[in-house]
Amino acid sequence: MQLRPAIEADLPAIVAIYNSIVPGRMVTADLEPVTVESRRAWFASHQNPARPLWVVTEATAPGQICGWASFDTFYPRAAYDGTVMIALYLAENVRGRGLGRWLLGRMIERAPAMGIHSLTGYIFGHNEPSLRLFRSAGFSEWAHLPRVARLDGIDRDLIVLGLRVAP
Repeated sequence: MQLRPAIEADLPAIVAIYNSIVPGRMVTADLEPVTVESRRAWFASHQNPARPLWVVTEATAPGQICGWASFDTFYPRAAYDGTVMIALYLAENVRGRGLGRWLLGRMIERAPAMGIHSLTGYIFGHNEPSLRLFRSAGFSEWAHLPRVARLDGIDRDLIVLGLRVAP
């Protein structure tokens, strides 16, 4: 696998991967697919070295994006600059092959050099695969927000997992 900074030409593939998970109601609170145009400002916000957006390609197919990850601002106040939310999404055809574990490991490794000391993951309580992934990487539960999301008429919990990566 190869990890590289995303470029604007990657945005359609990033959006396609994101939109592939919307119908499953497991990973995102978006209820409808997003458009490339609607994600341009989000993409631009990730041109900040401390809030990168990466894409993953397989070494045998370097032009084909099979996943992406980003560090997102946790809270827009200066005291929280060292804390980020992790976003991590994989194409359906590569899930279950260890790529999520590999990608999360790269994010944990790179965070301290960017001035990041704390990583958070916001995961629905019914998303057991993601909860297992983050917990296997050392994340622990920092918050449990019961019934804060409504997906297709079903109230869902949000679990905030966290990991301190630097003193």
